[in-house]
Order: sequence, then C-alpha cells, then structure tokens
Amino acid sequence: MNFRPIFNEQAADRVTIHVNGVPVLARAGQTLALALLENGLDHFNVNSVSGKPRLPYCMMGACFECRIIVNGVRDVLACRAEIRDGMVVETQDNCHAKV
Repeated sequence: MNFRPIFNEQAADRVTIHVNGVPVLARAGQTLALALLENGLDHFNVNSVSGKPRLPYCMMGACFECRIIVNGVRDVLACRAEIRDGMVVETQDNCHAKV
C-alpha cells in the first residue's frame, strides 16, 4: 500500500505513539488506521480461523478488519480512532481474549 499525505504538514502536528513497542511519528487528529498504514504496519490482527494477517478494508468502521489493541483495550477499530500523543498500540495477533 502506498499511503502518503496529500497536504502540507507542520512538524508541530506530529505526535509520538508506540506501536508494538516501537516509537512512531503520526499526525495529531488523523485516524489510527491511516497513521499505521503510512508507517508500514503489515497487519493489524489475524483471522481467528486461518491465522492470516488482516489489514483495514473499508476505512469507515463497517468491516471490522482493522481491530487493534489501544492502551490495553482490545477490538478498537483503528479507522474510527483518532491519534493521541502517547498512545500504546499493539497488533491483535492472538484472537482469543486473555483470561
């Protein structure tokens, strides 16, 4: 995928989030899905049956393919979540909830 900004951005618009333990720069206010795709994340979660990696599909919250863990909360739709400074994001590789 080749996502890139179509507008001019200022350095002040950048915030740091942590994705799977790695600091990543993103634009404040953009969707989490777009920020992760722009930064080359190769999957957001895995299919619970096949184990195949999943990425966002509809980008509007209808398909549930962009489920991810944000600040410890599972099943957050990345296409509906707004970037906030300091977010901790993890791919949802284990589809079974922790007990």
